Amino acid sequence: MNRELIEEITKSIVEKLQVQPDSDTMPAKTSFKRGVTFWNHTTSAANQSVYSPPLVETIEDNPPGELIKLRTDNKTKGALPSGEKEPVYKEVEERVEPSRATIGIENPVSKEELELLISKTPARIGIGRAGLRPRTETWLKFRFDHAAAVDAVYGDVNKEILKRLNLFTVNTKVTDKEVYIRRPDYGRKLSDEAKKLIEEKCKKSPTVQIIVSDGLSSKAIEENIEDVYLSLQQSLKSAGLDVGVPFYIEKGRVAVMDDIGELIRPKVVVLLIGERPGLISAESLSAYLCYEPKKGMIEAERMVVSNIHKGGIPPVEAGAYLGTLVQKILKYEASGVSLVQKEQ
Repeated sequence: MNRELIEEITKSIVEKLQVQPDSDTMPAKTSFKRGVTFWNHTTSAANQSVYSPPLVETIEDNPPGELIKLRTDNKTKGALPSGEKEPVYKEVEERVEPSRATIGIENPVSKEELELLISKTPARIGIGRAGLRPRTETWLKFRFDHAAAVDAVYGDVNKEILKRLNLFTVNTKVTDKEVYIRRPDYGRKLSDEAKKLIEEKCKKSPTVQIIVSDGLSSKAIEENIEDVYLSLQQSLKSAGLDVGVPFYIEKGRVAVMDDIGELIRPKVVVLLIGERPGLISAESLSAYLCYEPKKGMIEAERMVVSNIHKGGIPPVEAGAYLGTLVQKILKYEASGVSLVQKEQ
């Protein structure tokens, strides 16, 4: 089954449902409506040659009468196929301004309150139904977001990103993704080979040890790790803290930091790991921090900064904040609930 073909067909159907001409024949004036936003989760180095149909550049900042360009997104999908015409221009004659919120329910009891709720959350509320079933547009978007979440769990992190950040790779006791999902305990333990490699390459007793893991979302690493990691490094450097040799753990769980603590004895471990994807975001990253982690630690002794992505906490800001959080942990020599108690 060609997944990319299915996705292109799904996009075409939704676009036709949302963007309809004013009449059966092309009118003199065209109304532009905002379409469904799709996660671009299939774009990777492995499919750069795939051709994507022309897209219309955003026209929200273009006044009526101004020219807009129909373009092909060459950055993510590759060049035009042979024989394709150059991008053309069309005049923006009329626009339909987007409403504050898209409501799928006819005659709601309080339209203003429903609009306010919709504006406060990306969750699927006020979407309406077609008889006993969801609307076609809603159902297709749901299926698309579900596919993005599955891809995030079962996908692999692009090795070029790890190479750019100079992260060497180690493994847990997990052999494949199915085992990883069924046996969380295996993802909490380093393999014997991993322990040997870490002892060879990492220095002992650093003040801060940064580790990265795909966790339950490879997409979270690909989308956010560079900004978070580089910002965190700069923050720690500005504070004059000793940072150990960072590395990447494939198929890791949060408690794998306990094994790291036993091996190289850092004061603070910062674990950047992909969160379990949902149907709103499949690219959310979390940062777990712990003071002197060791086997037998309880979860209350860790702390987490979650929801790091372009629609949540901006990655660059998250990296800078993590640097200040590390300094606080070192000051009070505690993390999690113990840190909160000492601050009071």
